[in-house]
Amino acid sequence: MKVLQLDPRDNVLVALTDLKSGDSIEHNGSLYTLLSDVDAKHKFPVTDLAEGDDVFQFGVLVGKAKQAVKRGELLHVHNLVHAAEQFGPDDIAEGSFDWTTQPDVSEFKDATFDGYHREDGQVGTANYWIVIPMVFCENRNLKILEESFVNALGYGKASPYASFTQNIINAHLGGNDVSEVTFTETASDPANRVFKNIDGIKFLRHSMGCGSDRGDSDALCALLAGYASHPNVAGVTVLSLGCQHAQISILEDFIKQRCPEFARPLLKFEQQKFPSERVLLEGAIRATFDGLAAADKVSERKPAPLSKLTIGLECGGSDGFSGLSANPAIGHVSDCMTLLGGKSILSEFPELCGVEGEMIKRCTNKPLAERFISIMRAYNARANEVGSDFSTNPSPGNISDGLITDAIKSAGAAKKGGTAPIVDVLDYTEPCTKPGLTLLCTPGNDVESTTAMAGSWANVMLFSTGLGTPTGNPICPVIKVASNTTTATKHDDLIDYDAGVVITGKESIAEAGDNLLKLIIETASGRYTTKAVGLGQDDFIPWKRGVSL
Repeated sequence: MKVLQLDPRDNVLVALTDLKSGDSIEHNGSLYTLLSDVDAKHKFPVTDLAEGDDVFQFGVLVGKAKQAVKRGELLHVHNLVHAAEQFGPDDIAEGSFDWTTQPDVSEFKDATFDGYHREDGQVGTANYWIVIPMVFCENRNLKILEESFVNALGYGKASPYASFTQNIINAHLGGNDVSEVTFTETASDPANRVFKNIDGIKFLRHSMGCGSDRGDSDALCALLAGYASHPNVAGVTVLSLGCQHAQISILEDFIKQRCPEFARPLLKFEQQKFPSERVLLEGAIRATFDGLAAADKVSERKPAPLSKLTIGLECGGSDGFSGLSANPAIGHVSDCMTLLGGKSILSEFPELCGVEGEMIKRCTNKPLAERFISIMRAYNARANEVGSDFSTNPSPGNISDGLITDAIKSAGAAKKGGTAPIVDVLDYTEPCTKPGLTLLCTPGNDVESTTAMAGSWANVMLFSTGLGTPTGNPICPVIKVASNTTTATKHDDLIDYDAGVVITGKESIAEAGDNLLKLIIETASGRYTTKAVGLGQDDFIPWKRGVSL
Protein backbone atom coordinates (compact mmCIF):
# COMPACT_ATOMS: atom_id res chain seq x y z
CA MET A 1 0.00 0.00 0.00
CA LYS A 2 1.41 3.36 -1.11
CA VAL A 3 -1.28 5.78 0.06
CA LEU A 4 -3.86 5.97 2.82
CA GLN A 5 -7.20 7.69 3.23
CA LEU A 6 -7.71 8.24 6.95
CA ASP A 7 -11.46 8.94 6.90
CA PRO A 8 -14.21 8.53 4.27
CA ARG A 9 -14.79 12.32 4.42
CA ASP A 10 -11.18 13.11 3.50
CA ASN A 11 -10.48 14.59 0.07
CA VAL A 12 -6.72 13.93 0.31
CA LEU A 13 -4.53 10.83 0.25
CA VAL A 14 -1.41 10.52 2.43
CA ALA A 15 1.73 9.07 0.85
CA LEU A 16 3.18 6.17 2.84
CA THR A 17 6.34 6.13 0.72
CA ASP A 18 8.09 8.58 -1.59
CA LEU A 19 6.07 9.00 -4.80
CA LYS A 20 7.33 10.52 -8.07
CA SER A 21 5.69 12.78 -10.59
CA GLY A 22 4.05 10.66 -13.27
CA ASP A 23 3.47 7.69 -10.96
CA SER A 24 0.07 6.07 -11.27
CA ILE A 25 -1.45 5.31 -7.88
CA GLU A 26 -4.49 3.07 -7.45
CA HIS A 27 -6.73 3.50 -4.43
CA ASN A 28 -10.21 2.09 -3.85
CA GLY A 29 -10.75 1.47 -7.53
CA SER A 30 -9.60 4.93 -8.64
CA LEU A 31 -6.38 5.71 -10.51
CA TYR A 32 -4.40 8.87 -9.70
CA THR A 33 -1.57 10.20 -11.85
CA LEU A 34 0.77 12.37 -9.82
CA LEU A 35 1.53 15.81 -11.23
CA SER A 36 4.43 16.40 -8.79
CA ASP A 37 6.69 14.51 -6.43
CA VAL A 38 4.91 13.63 -3.17
CA ASP A 39 7.28 12.54 -0.43
CA ALA A 40 6.23 10.13 2.29
CA LYS A 41 4.03 11.78 4.96
CA HIS A 42 2.77 14.41 2.50
CA LYS A 43 -0.55 14.45 0.66
CA PHE A 44 -2.35 15.23 -2.59
CA PRO A 45 -6.05 15.92 -3.38
CA VAL A 46 -8.32 13.30 -4.89
CA THR A 47 -10.26 15.96 -6.87
CA ASP A 48 -9.42 19.29 -8.44
CA LEU A 49 -9.61 22.11 -5.89
CA ALA A 50 -10.58 25.70 -6.66
CA GLU A 51 -9.23 28.61 -4.66
CA GLY A 52 -11.01 28.66 -1.29
CA ASP A 53 -12.13 25.01 -1.39
CA ASP A 54 -12.10 23.10 1.89
CA VAL A 55 -9.52 20.38 2.55
CA PHE A 56 -10.35 17.55 4.93
CA GLN A 57 -8.03 15.09 6.71
CA PHE A 58 -8.80 12.85 9.71
CA GLY A 59 -12.44 13.61 8.87
CA VAL A 60 -12.13 17.30 9.88
CA LEU A 61 -11.47 20.60 8.13
CA VAL A 62 -7.70 21.21 8.09
CA GLY A 63 -7.26 23.97 5.51
CA LYS A 64 -8.38 25.86 2.41
CA ALA A 65 -6.81 25.95 -1.00
CA LYS A 66 -4.86 29.21 -1.51
CA GLN A 67 -5.05 28.67 -5.25
CA ALA A 68 -6.33 26.11 -7.72
CA VAL A 69 -4.81 22.68 -7.02
CA LYS A 70 -5.05 19.82 -9.49
CA ARG A 71 -5.93 16.24 -8.65
CA GLY A 72 -2.65 14.46 -7.87
CA GLU A 73 -0.69 17.67 -7.16
CA LEU A 74 1.32 18.10 -3.97
CA LEU A 75 -0.44 20.01 -1.20
CA HIS A 76 1.96 22.21 0.75
CA VAL A 77 2.28 25.68 2.28
CA HIS A 78 2.36 27.34 -1.16
CA ASN A 79 -1.18 26.20 -1.97
CA LEU A 80 -2.83 25.40 1.38
CA VAL A 81 -3.64 27.64 4.33
CA HIS A 82 -4.84 26.75 7.84
CA ALA A 83 -8.59 26.58 8.42
CA ALA A 84 -10.61 24.95 11.15
CA GLU A 85 -14.22 24.41 12.11
CA GLN A 86 -15.73 27.01 14.40
CA PHE A 87 -16.83 25.85 17.84
CA GLY A 88 -19.04 27.13 20.62
CA PRO A 89 -21.88 26.32 23.03
CA ASP A 90 -24.02 25.01 20.18
CA ASP A 91 -21.68 22.02 19.96
CA ILE A 92 -22.61 20.98 23.48
CA ALA A 93 -25.14 18.15 23.55
CA GLU A 94 -25.04 16.83 27.08
CA GLY A 95 -25.56 13.13 27.46
CA SER A 96 -25.43 12.45 23.73
CA PHE A 97 -21.94 10.98 23.52
CA ASP A 98 -21.98 7.26 22.94
CA TRP A 99 -18.60 5.57 23.30
CA THR A 100 -18.89 2.77 20.76
CA THR A 101 -15.22 2.08 20.04
CA GLN A 102 -14.06 0.59 23.32
CA PRO A 103 -10.93 -1.58 23.13
CA ASP A 104 -10.66 -5.10 24.51
CA VAL A 105 -8.86 -4.91 27.87
CA SER A 106 -9.45 -8.48 29.02
CA GLU A 107 -5.69 -9.20 28.86
CA PHE A 108 -5.02 -6.42 31.40
CA LYS A 109 -8.04 -6.81 33.67
CA ASP A 110 -6.07 -8.28 36.56
CA ALA A 111 -2.65 -6.84 35.68
CA THR A 112 -0.59 -5.05 38.31
CA PHE A 113 2.60 -3.04 38.51
CA ASP A 114 5.13 -2.87 41.34
CA GLY A 115 5.03 0.64 42.73
CA TYR A 116 5.78 2.74 45.82
CA HIS A 117 2.72 3.06 48.02
CA ARG A 118 2.30 6.45 49.74
CA GLU A 119 0.42 7.14 52.96
CA ASP A 120 -2.14 9.24 51.09
CA GLY A 121 -3.09 6.35 48.79
CA GLN A 122 -1.01 7.37 45.78
CA VAL A 123 1.32 4.86 44.14
CA GLY A 124 4.57 5.96 42.56
CA THR A 125 6.32 4.44 39.57
CA ALA A 126 9.67 5.75 40.84
CA ASN A 127 11.12 7.02 44.12
CA TYR A 128 12.96 10.35 44.04
CA TRP A 129 14.02 12.98 46.52
CA ILE A 130 13.68 16.47 45.05
CA VAL A 131 15.35 19.79 45.87
CA ILE A 132 13.39 22.86 44.78
CA PRO A 133 14.30 26.55 44.83
CA MET A 134 11.48 29.00 45.48
CA VAL A 135 13.33 31.63 43.45
CA PHE A 136 16.12 31.74 40.88
CA CYS A 137 18.37 33.43 43.46
CA GLU A 138 18.83 30.01 45.07
CA ASN A 139 20.08 28.29 41.92
CA ARG A 140 23.70 28.67 43.03
CA ASN A 141 22.96 26.90 46.31
CA LEU A 142 21.03 24.29 44.35
CA LYS A 143 24.13 23.69 42.25
CA ILE A 144 26.28 23.30 45.37
CA LEU A 145 23.89 20.70 46.80
CA GLU A 146 23.83 18.87 43.48
CA GLU A 147 27.62 18.76 43.37
CA SER A 148 27.67 17.57 46.98
CA PHE A 149 25.15 14.75 46.64
CA VAL A 150 24.88 13.22 43.18
CA ASN A 151 28.28 11.59 42.80
CA ALA A 152 28.78 10.97 46.52
CA LEU A 153 25.51 9.02 46.72
CA GLY A 154 26.32 6.97 43.61
CA TYR A 155 23.77 8.57 41.23
CA GLY A 156 26.29 10.20 38.93
CA LYS A 157 28.42 8.69 36.23
CA ALA A 158 31.61 9.79 34.59
CA SER A 159 30.97 11.77 31.44
CA PRO A 160 31.91 9.61 28.44
CA TYR A 161 32.44 12.82 26.48
CA ALA A 162 34.90 14.15 29.06
CA SER A 163 36.79 10.86 28.89
CA PHE A 164 36.65 10.98 25.09
CA THR A 165 38.04 14.53 25.08
CA GLN A 166 40.79 13.59 27.52
CA ASN A 167 41.80 10.63 25.34
CA ILE A 168 41.96 12.96 22.33
CA ILE A 169 44.16 15.33 24.32
CA ASN A 170 46.44 12.47 25.39
CA ALA A 171 46.73 11.27 21.80
CA HIS A 172 47.56 14.79 20.62
CA LEU A 173 50.19 15.33 23.31
CA GLY A 174 51.72 11.94 22.51
CA GLY A 175 51.97 12.76 18.84
CA ASN A 176 49.41 10.10 17.88
CA ASP A 177 46.57 10.21 15.34
CA VAL A 178 43.52 11.60 17.22
CA SER A 179 41.16 10.18 14.57
CA GLU A 180 41.92 6.74 15.94
CA VAL A 181 40.56 7.60 19.40
CA THR A 182 37.26 5.80 19.92
CA PHE A 183 34.27 6.84 21.99
CA THR A 184 33.31 4.53 24.86
CA GLU A 185 29.97 4.78 26.67
CA THR A 186 29.91 4.56 30.45
CA ALA A 187 27.10 3.72 32.81
CA SER A 188 26.42 4.21 36.47
CA ASP A 189 26.47 1.13 38.67
CA PRO A 190 23.37 0.87 40.90
CA ALA A 191 25.42 -1.27 43.26
CA ASN A 192 27.40 1.85 44.16
CA ARG A 193 24.34 3.68 45.44
CA VAL A 194 24.29 4.51 49.12
CA PHE A 195 20.48 4.29 49.19
CA LYS A 196 19.32 1.27 47.19
CA ASN A 197 15.61 2.13 47.32
CA ILE A 198 15.95 5.78 46.23
CA ASP A 199 16.11 6.20 42.44
CA GLY A 200 17.86 9.55 42.62
CA ILE A 201 17.96 13.07 44.00
CA LYS A 202 16.70 15.66 41.50
CA PHE A 203 17.24 19.41 41.40
CA LEU A 204 14.43 21.47 39.81
CA ARG A 205 16.33 24.53 38.61
CA HIS A 206 14.23 27.39 37.15
CA SER A 207 14.33 31.14 36.46
CA MET A 208 11.14 32.26 38.24
CA GLY A 209 9.87 33.14 41.72
CA CYS A 210 10.23 36.91 41.69
CA GLY A 211 10.41 39.87 39.34
CA SER A 212 7.25 38.91 37.46
CA ASP A 213 3.60 39.30 38.38
CA ARG A 214 2.10 37.55 41.39
CA GLY A 215 0.10 35.29 39.12
CA ASP A 216 3.28 33.74 37.73
CA SER A 217 4.81 33.28 41.19
CA ASP A 218 1.61 31.70 42.52
CA ALA A 219 1.51 29.39 39.50
CA LEU A 220 5.11 28.42 40.23
CA CYS A 221 4.18 27.59 43.83
CA ALA A 222 1.23 25.50 42.62
CA LEU A 223 3.45 23.66 40.14
CA LEU A 224 6.12 22.96 42.77
CA ALA A 225 3.37 21.77 45.13
CA GLY A 226 2.39 19.27 42.44
CA TYR A 227 5.95 17.95 42.37
CA ALA A 228 6.27 17.91 46.18
CA SER A 229 3.07 15.85 46.48
CA HIS A 230 3.76 13.72 43.40
CA PRO A 231 3.47 9.93 43.90
CA ASN A 232 7.03 9.48 42.59
CA VAL A 233 8.52 11.76 45.28
CA ALA A 234 9.70 10.45 48.66
CA GLY A 235 10.67 13.80 50.17
CA VAL A 236 11.50 17.43 49.44
CA THR A 237 14.17 19.95 50.35
CA VAL A 238 13.07 23.55 49.79
CA LEU A 239 15.53 26.42 49.33
CA SER A 240 14.19 29.95 49.72
CA LEU A 241 15.84 33.37 49.81
CA GLY A 242 13.05 34.89 51.90
CA CYS A 243 12.01 38.14 50.27
CA GLN A 244 10.70 36.79 46.95
CA HIS A 245 7.09 36.63 45.77
CA ALA A 246 7.03 32.82 45.81
CA GLN A 247 6.89 32.16 49.54
CA ILE A 248 7.24 28.79 51.24
CA SER A 249 3.93 29.44 53.00
CA ILE A 250 2.18 29.68 49.61
CA LEU A 251 3.80 26.40 48.55
CA GLU A 252 2.56 24.75 51.76
CA ASP A 253 -0.98 26.04 51.20
CA PHE A 254 -1.05 24.53 47.71
CA ILE A 255 0.28 21.21 49.03
CA LYS A 256 -2.49 21.09 51.64
CA GLN A 257 -5.12 21.89 49.01
CA ARG A 258 -3.93 19.11 46.76
CA CYS A 259 -3.01 16.54 49.36
CA PRO A 260 -4.61 17.12 52.81
CA GLU A 261 -2.98 13.90 54.08
CA PHE A 262 0.50 14.90 52.89
CA ALA A 263 3.00 13.25 55.25
CA ARG A 264 6.26 13.16 53.32
CA PRO A 265 9.30 15.13 54.61
CA LEU A 266 9.32 18.80 53.61
CA LEU A 267 12.62 20.33 54.70
CA LYS A 268 12.60 24.15 54.56
CA PHE A 269 15.68 26.41 54.42
CA GLU A 270 15.26 30.17 54.08
CA GLN A 271 18.62 31.81 53.49
CA GLN A 272 17.85 35.22 55.02
CA LYS A 273 17.14 33.52 58.34
CA PHE A 274 20.64 31.98 58.47
CA PRO A 275 23.82 33.78 59.61
CA SER A 276 25.71 32.66 56.51
CA GLU A 277 25.41 30.66 53.32
CA ARG A 278 27.74 28.05 54.80
CA VAL A 279 25.46 27.45 57.77
CA LEU A 280 22.45 27.18 55.42
CA LEU A 281 24.14 24.63 53.18
CA GLU A 282 25.56 22.62 56.06
CA GLY A 283 22.09 22.32 57.58
CA ALA A 284 20.48 21.45 54.24
CA ILE A 285 23.04 18.73 53.54
CA ARG A 286 22.65 17.15 56.99
CA ALA A 287 18.86 17.22 56.96
CA THR A 288 18.56 16.00 53.37
CA PHE A 289 20.92 13.10 54.05
CA ASP A 290 18.90 12.11 57.12
CA GLY A 291 15.69 12.34 55.08
CA LEU A 292 17.13 10.15 52.33
CA ALA A 293 18.28 7.57 54.87
CA ALA A 294 14.84 7.43 56.48
CA ALA A 295 13.02 7.22 53.12
CA ASP A 296 15.32 4.43 51.98
CA LYS A 297 14.37 2.30 54.98
CA VAL A 298 10.62 2.44 54.35
CA SER A 299 10.68 2.31 50.52
CA GLU A 300 9.70 -0.93 48.86
CA ARG A 301 7.92 -1.75 45.61
CA LYS A 302 4.65 -3.61 46.05
CA PRO A 303 1.94 -4.69 43.59
CA ALA A 304 -0.71 -2.15 42.69
CA PRO A 305 -3.63 -2.23 40.21
CA LEU A 306 -3.34 -0.32 36.94
CA SER A 307 -6.01 2.03 38.26
CA LYS A 308 -3.20 3.69 40.24
CA LEU A 309 -1.47 4.83 37.04
CA THR A 310 -1.82 8.31 35.57
CA ILE A 311 -0.49 8.45 32.01
CA GLY A 312 0.63 11.76 30.49
CA LEU A 313 0.14 11.99 26.70
CA GLU A 314 2.62 14.13 24.78
CA CYS A 315 3.99 14.59 21.26
CA GLY A 316 6.96 16.54 19.98
CA GLY A 317 8.96 16.70 16.79
CA SER A 318 5.81 15.39 15.10
CA ASP A 319 5.59 14.35 11.47
CA GLY A 320 3.00 13.31 8.92
CA PHE A 321 2.94 9.77 10.29
CA SER A 322 2.42 10.76 13.95
CA GLY A 323 -1.35 10.88 13.56
CA LEU A 324 -1.38 7.56 11.70
CA SER A 325 0.73 5.36 13.98
CA ALA A 326 2.23 6.55 17.28
CA ASN A 327 -0.60 8.85 18.36
CA PRO A 328 -3.45 6.40 17.65
CA ALA A 329 -1.49 3.68 19.47
CA ILE A 330 -1.11 6.01 22.44
CA GLY A 331 -4.82 6.79 22.14
CA HIS A 332 -5.53 3.06 22.42
CA VAL A 333 -3.54 3.02 25.67
CA SER A 334 -5.51 6.02 26.94
CA ASP A 335 -8.81 4.28 26.18
CA CYS A 336 -7.57 1.15 27.94
CA MET A 337 -6.68 3.21 31.02
CA THR A 338 -10.24 4.57 31.14
CA LEU A 339 -11.68 1.05 31.10
CA LEU A 340 -9.15 -0.14 33.70
CA GLY A 341 -9.97 2.66 36.14
CA GLY A 342 -6.75 4.59 35.52
CA LYS A 343 -6.18 8.19 34.43
CA SER A 344 -4.73 9.81 31.34
CA ILE A 345 -3.91 13.45 30.63
CA LEU A 346 -4.13 15.07 27.19
CA SER A 347 -2.39 18.45 27.17
CA GLU A 348 -1.07 21.04 24.66
CA PHE A 349 -4.20 23.16 24.02
CA PRO A 350 -2.73 24.90 20.92
CA GLU A 351 -2.61 21.44 19.39
CA LEU A 352 -6.34 20.96 19.84
CA CYS A 353 -7.03 23.81 17.43
CA GLY A 354 -9.46 22.48 14.83
CA VAL A 355 -10.77 19.57 16.89
CA GLU A 356 -12.46 21.62 19.60
CA GLY A 357 -15.90 20.49 18.44
CA GLU A 358 -14.96 16.83 18.87
CA MET A 359 -13.54 17.51 22.34
CA ILE A 360 -16.67 19.40 23.37
CA LYS A 361 -18.96 16.58 22.26
CA ARG A 362 -16.91 14.07 24.27
CA CYS A 363 -17.21 16.02 27.54
CA THR A 364 -19.39 14.15 30.03
CA ASN A 365 -21.30 17.24 31.12
CA LYS A 366 -22.05 20.79 30.00
CA PRO A 367 -19.92 22.64 32.63
CA LEU A 368 -16.84 20.70 31.46
CA ALA A 369 -17.49 21.63 27.85
CA GLU A 370 -18.07 25.26 28.80
CA ARG A 371 -14.82 25.34 30.78
CA PHE A 372 -12.91 23.90 27.84
CA ILE A 373 -14.37 26.57 25.54
CA SER A 374 -13.54 29.31 28.04
CA ILE A 375 -9.91 28.23 28.50
CA MET A 376 -9.30 27.73 24.77
CA ARG A 377 -10.73 31.14 23.87
CA ALA A 378 -8.83 32.90 26.65
CA TYR A 379 -5.57 31.26 25.58
CA ASN A 380 -6.04 32.15 21.89
CA ALA A 381 -7.11 35.68 22.79
CA ARG A 382 -3.87 36.16 24.71
CA ALA A 383 -1.97 35.00 21.64
CA ASN A 384 -3.91 37.41 19.44
CA GLU A 385 -3.07 40.30 21.76
CA VAL A 386 0.60 39.99 20.84
CA GLY A 387 0.00 39.40 17.16
CA SER A 388 0.19 35.61 17.22
CA ASP A 389 -2.28 32.79 16.75
CA PHE A 390 -2.66 29.03 17.23
CA SER A 391 -2.28 28.70 13.47
CA THR A 392 1.43 29.57 13.79
CA ASN A 393 2.09 26.48 15.94
CA PRO A 394 3.66 24.12 13.35
CA SER A 395 7.45 24.28 13.45
CA PRO A 396 9.69 24.18 10.34
CA GLY A 397 10.37 20.52 11.13
CA ASN A 398 6.64 19.79 11.35
CA ILE A 399 6.01 21.47 7.99
CA SER A 400 8.84 19.75 6.14
CA ASP A 401 7.49 16.39 7.30
CA GLY A 402 3.87 16.84 6.29
CA LEU A 403 2.18 18.90 9.05
CA ILE A 404 1.62 21.98 6.92
CA THR A 405 -1.27 23.56 8.88
CA ASP A 406 -2.02 23.69 12.59
CA ALA A 407 -5.31 21.91 12.00
CA ILE A 408 -3.51 18.96 10.38
CA LYS A 409 -1.05 18.88 13.28
CA SER A 410 -3.86 19.15 15.83
CA ALA A 411 -6.07 16.50 14.25
CA GLY A 412 -3.18 14.06 14.43
CA ALA A 413 -2.09 15.16 17.90
CA ALA A 414 -5.61 14.69 19.28
CA LYS A 415 -5.41 11.00 18.38
CA LYS A 416 -3.36 10.57 21.59
CA GLY A 417 -6.59 11.08 23.52
CA GLY A 418 -8.28 8.07 21.93
CA THR A 419 -12.05 8.07 21.76
CA ALA A 420 -13.10 7.85 25.42
CA PRO A 421 -15.34 10.39 27.16
CA ILE A 422 -13.63 13.42 28.72
CA VAL A 423 -14.21 13.40 32.47
CA ASP A 424 -12.39 16.57 33.50
CA VAL A 425 -10.94 19.82 32.14
CA LEU A 426 -8.09 21.36 34.13
CA ASP A 427 -6.24 24.63 33.97
CA TYR A 428 -2.47 24.73 34.33
CA THR A 429 -1.13 23.26 37.64
CA GLU A 430 -4.45 21.69 38.72
CA PRO A 431 -4.10 18.04 39.83
CA CYS A 432 -5.57 15.14 37.89
CA THR A 433 -7.81 13.21 40.29
CA LYS A 434 -10.65 11.67 38.26
CA PRO A 435 -10.35 8.25 36.59
CA GLY A 436 -10.63 8.55 32.82
CA LEU A 437 -9.44 11.08 30.23
CA THR A 438 -8.63 14.61 31.41
CA LEU A 439 -7.78 17.69 29.32
CA LEU A 440 -5.04 19.87 30.85
CA CYS A 441 -4.25 23.36 29.60
CA THR A 442 -0.56 23.57 28.73
CA PRO A 443 1.33 25.23 25.90
CA GLY A 444 2.58 23.34 22.87
CA ASN A 445 6.18 23.64 24.06
CA ASP A 446 7.22 20.05 24.76
CA VAL A 447 9.11 20.65 27.99
CA GLU A 448 6.66 23.18 29.41
CA SER A 449 3.91 20.65 28.73
CA THR A 450 5.68 17.61 30.20
CA THR A 451 6.69 19.72 33.21
CA ALA A 452 3.03 20.62 33.68
CA MET A 453 1.72 17.05 33.34
CA ALA A 454 4.12 15.83 36.00
CA GLY A 455 2.93 18.72 38.18
CA SER A 456 -0.62 17.44 37.67
CA TRP A 457 0.52 13.99 38.90
CA ALA A 458 1.22 12.02 35.74
CA ASN A 459 3.47 9.19 36.97
CA VAL A 460 4.36 7.80 33.51
CA MET A 461 4.38 9.63 30.18
CA LEU A 462 4.03 8.46 26.60
CA PHE A 463 5.79 10.84 24.22
CA SER A 464 5.37 10.35 20.48
CA THR A 465 7.86 11.79 18.03
CA GLY A 466 8.30 11.63 14.29
CA LEU A 467 11.67 13.34 14.06
CA GLY A 468 13.29 12.38 17.38
CA THR A 469 13.12 14.53 20.51
CA PRO A 470 15.53 14.35 23.50
CA THR A 471 13.05 15.22 26.22
CA GLY A 472 12.55 13.76 29.68
CA ASN A 473 11.40 14.75 33.15
CA PRO A 474 13.21 14.74 36.50
CA ILE A 475 10.72 12.52 38.35
CA CYS A 476 8.39 10.97 35.77
CA PRO A 477 9.65 8.30 33.34
CA VAL A 478 9.02 9.34 29.72
CA ILE A 479 8.54 6.57 27.15
CA LYS A 480 9.48 7.76 23.65
CA VAL A 481 7.37 6.36 20.82
CA ALA A 482 8.58 6.82 17.24
CA SER A 483 5.98 7.26 14.49
CA ASN A 484 8.21 5.62 11.89
CA THR A 485 10.90 2.96 11.80
CA THR A 486 13.47 5.25 10.16
CA THR A 487 13.46 7.55 13.19
CA ALA A 488 13.37 4.63 15.62
CA THR A 489 16.48 3.16 13.98
CA LYS A 490 18.32 6.44 13.49
CA HIS A 491 17.69 7.61 17.06
CA ASP A 492 17.70 4.30 18.90
CA ASP A 493 19.44 6.04 21.80
CA LEU A 494 16.28 8.15 22.31
CA ILE A 495 13.43 5.84 21.26
CA ASP A 496 11.80 3.21 23.47
CA TYR A 497 9.16 1.87 21.08
CA ASP A 498 8.83 1.81 17.29
CA ALA A 499 5.23 2.49 16.23
CA GLY A 500 6.37 2.46 12.62
CA VAL A 501 5.20 -1.16 12.65
CA VAL A 502 1.71 0.29 12.15
CA ILE A 503 2.80 2.07 8.95
CA THR A 504 4.42 -1.08 7.58
CA GLY A 505 1.40 -3.19 8.51
CA LYS A 506 3.34 -5.48 10.88
CA GLU A 507 1.05 -4.51 13.77
CA SER A 508 -2.40 -3.00 14.06
CA ILE A 509 -3.00 0.11 16.12
CA ALA A 510 -4.55 -2.05 18.85
CA GLU A 511 -1.60 -4.45 18.86
CA ALA A 512 0.89 -1.58 19.07
CA GLY A 513 -1.18 0.00 21.85
CA ASP A 514 -1.27 -3.24 23.84
CA ASN A 515 2.50 -3.57 23.49
CA LEU A 516 2.88 0.01 24.72
CA LEU A 517 0.73 -0.74 27.75
CA LYS A 518 2.93 -3.75 28.55
CA LEU A 519 5.98 -1.46 28.31
CA ILE A 520 4.27 0.99 30.68
CA ILE A 521 3.79 -1.81 33.22
CA GLU A 522 7.47 -2.78 32.97
CA THR A 523 8.51 0.86 33.32
CA ALA A 524 6.17 1.55 36.22
CA SER A 525 7.55 -1.54 37.97
CA GLY A 526 11.15 -0.42 37.63
CA ARG A 527 12.03 -3.35 35.39
CA TYR A 528 12.57 -1.18 32.31
CA THR A 529 14.60 2.03 32.31
CA THR A 530 13.50 4.51 29.67
CA LYS A 531 16.09 6.01 27.34
CA ALA A 532 15.33 9.48 28.74
CA VAL A 533 16.07 8.30 32.29
CA GLY A 534 19.25 6.56 31.16
CA LEU A 535 20.43 9.74 29.42
CA GLY A 536 19.61 11.92 32.43
CA GLN A 537 17.14 14.08 30.49
CA ASP A 538 15.75 15.97 33.49
CA ASP A 539 13.96 18.76 31.62
CA PHE A 540 12.00 21.18 33.81
CA ILE A 541 10.55 24.49 32.52
CA PRO A 542 7.64 26.18 34.36
CA TRP A 543 5.23 28.02 32.08
CA LYS A 544 4.93 31.78 32.34
CA ARG A 545 1.32 32.38 31.37
CA GLY A 546 2.29 34.66 28.53
CA VAL A 547 2.12 33.36 25.02
CA SER A 548 3.83 30.05 24.42
CA LEU A 549 2.61 28.04 21.46
